[in-house]
Amino acid sequence: VRNLGLSNGERSVLLAVFRQPGANMIDTVDRIKAILPQLRASISPSLHLNVAIDRTTTIRASIHDVERTLIISITLVILVVFVFLRNVWATIIPSIAVPLSLVGTFGVMYLFGYSLDNLSLMALTISTGFVVDDAIVVIENIARHMEGGMKPFAATMLGAKEIGFTVLSMSASLIAVFIPLLMFPGIVGRLFREFAVTLSVAIGVSLFVSLTATPMLCAHFLRIDRGGHGRAYRLAESIFKGLVHVYDRCLRVVLRYQFVVLLITIGTVILTGYLYYAVPKGFFPQQDTGRVNGYIQGDQDISFVAMSEKLKQFNEIVMKDPAVDTVTAFTGGGNGTSTSRMFAQLKPLAERKVSSDQVIARLRGKTSKIPGATLFMQSVQDLTIGGRFGGAQYQYTLQAENLSDLNHWAPILMDRLKTLPGIYDVNTDQQVRGLESSLVVDRDAASRLGVNMTDIDNTLGDAFGQRQVSNIYKGLNQYHVVLEVSDKYTQGPEGLRHIYVPSNTGALIPLSSFAHYEPSNTSLSVNHQGLYPSITLSFNLGQGLALGDAVVKIQQLQQQLGMPPTVHGGFQGTAQAFQDSQSSMLVLIITTLPSAGVGALLALMLTKTELSMIALIGIILLIGIVKKNAILMIDFAVQAEMQQGMSPEDAIYQACLLRFRPILMTTMAALLGALPLALGTGVGSELRRPLGIAIVGGLILSQLLTLFTTPVVYLYLDRFQTRIRHAVVPRSPQPSPAHSD
Repeated sequence: VRNLGLSNGERSVLLAVFRQPGANMIDTVDRIKAILPQLRASISPSLHLNVAIDRTTTIRASIHDVERTLIISITLVILVVFVFLRNVWATIIPSIAVPLSLVGTFGVMYLFGYSLDNLSLMALTISTGFVVDDAIVVIENIARHMEGGMKPFAATMLGAKEIGFTVLSMSASLIAVFIPLLMFPGIVGRLFREFAVTLSVAIGVSLFVSLTATPMLCAHFLRIDRGGHGRAYRLAESIFKGLVHVYDRCLRVVLRYQFVVLLITIGTVILTGYLYYAVPKGFFPQQDTGRVNGYIQGDQDISFVAMSEKLKQFNEIVMKDPAVDTVTAFTGGGNGTSTSRMFAQLKPLAERKVSSDQVIARLRGKTSKIPGATLFMQSVQDLTIGGRFGGAQYQYTLQAENLSDLNHWAPILMDRLKTLPGIYDVNTDQQVRGLESSLVVDRDAASRLGVNMTDIDNTLGDAFGQRQVSNIYKGLNQYHVVLEVSDKYTQGPEGLRHIYVPSNTGALIPLSSFAHYEPSNTSLSVNHQGLYPSITLSFNLGQGLALGDAVVKIQQLQQQLGMPPTVHGGFQGTAQAFQDSQSSMLVLIITTLPSAGVGALLALMLTKTELSMIALIGIILLIGIVKKNAILMIDFAVQAEMQQGMSPEDAIYQACLLRFRPILMTTMAALLGALPLALGTGVGSELRRPLGIAIVGGLILSQLLTLFTTPVVYLYLDRFQTRIRHAVVPRSPQPSPAHSD
């Protein structure tokens, strides 16, 4: 077996270490590095033991970046509370809910066996804007009664009593939106189950804190400063009163033209459906993990020596790129002689300044100049789902009952794929042009020369079979002695002319005197899937082409080719999982509140961001946030109707004005909690950015819409309920006048 390994251009042996399922990757790598000095001391000084690729480099940087994002989010949320309440204790009390909720969440994560990874830290970052919502609503209601002249304890008891069920409803509705994530099928559901559980636990802990610790702290420490206020306080108060006045005037106009607003609400639903089909769709955001995998595909008749030279040339080109830190490559072994593998570790993002996809695009032009072999590179992703091994990130597999049909149509489809704009690095695992040489022995001629078949087999085995003929024993080790001919005689069938076979008389007879070789073509490999022969085409996507658009183009291309019904095609791996998720994604988008969905989709389109599974989570979270705002209004309106005898119009009008400040506070807290994710540029930010963009964009538009559409929808539903009640309850019979005869 022939093989060649290179590490930064030097001959090497690559040892891959995989962690066991459930083991922490960072802890595993730290323990491996701890024993490296001991391993180096136990081997010869002429051997160098180094780390070629370390996956934890970007993992550590990503965790550090998201931890910094978490701190920024907490700071922004606390500033929102202070700006609106303008009181030190009123700011401290709800802010306590943040660390208490996070500590409680860490405890539950520990019990469930969760770890701090990108998804769980992303959930904790988003939760900073949610965990203060309940506390804000409670303290705002208590402060409102204290401003009305009530003493702290009485105001706390009354305010907590009034708002307790509302807070419970808000948290329950927000937790309920995570049920689709918990029930999501397949690998996607397994990935996001931890995210949903982490966020649900954080909200549940914040609910407990808001109904217990927050009222207690308000009763003991919260005081309303009735003295003189500074210029900043008066400025903020005047701005807030101005906002309330503008909202009051707009609300009166909305309530005057309710039918128009209802039509706008219906139009929002239609617009959401249109935007869903218009927005580019993907599965997971393209990540920059700092690692690049390469697949070298040589001519199918290439020899091991020639392929080794190609590998060295590709290795040298990649190493010269200023963004590359280390390069490891190997060829031969059980992978055959026509393919090679390469692994490149890039420098930190702050040092190289360009993404891994840009590095690949830069290297693509340089490596294309080497004849006889092609290097296909792809950026390694943390989230990959199944699929065949290939030279690119996405796969499309053709299957057929007849191998000849498969071999005919696969090259045609591959050539057409190369013409599609935005699709690069198209390659195939079809191996049908390999060279084969058959040694044909003239047995009659060999017999006349006194050569038997056993001697022929032994001679060929000695020359080309790498036969072990002896051992060399040293003090600490032993070495196998392997017999073979010189390398120059193994490069082609011509080497058989220099082989001599002993005869019965002891004379050496040249092999060419009674044998010759016949060249032919043969398949190097025939892959199968589901018992049927298959050929897999791999491809990468260029910047600007979404996976959803590529899937549609390839499906249309196959239909245009007019393949026979015996040839079937389908996506594999990540592309197949993307197709399977589209039906669930459509249902979730349709069932979202219109104002939440349309705002998020518009934000994604404006920022040229794909609607991925991460962005879909943001839209799901928007459902809970918008529902919380509606609950704040409707709960007060229902109480005003039942307890104060107000009409529905007056009740919802008063509810909108009184709940304007807490709605604005909770919305701003959630928005600023997600803003660092939307604006993040650090390591791993590609995975978090769609979530932040969807939440920020959805909140900006949903806030404007729900403040006006909610009261209108409430009034229409109230009228509908009244009509149903009158239709169900029969009218009492009217007395008829008496008639005299």
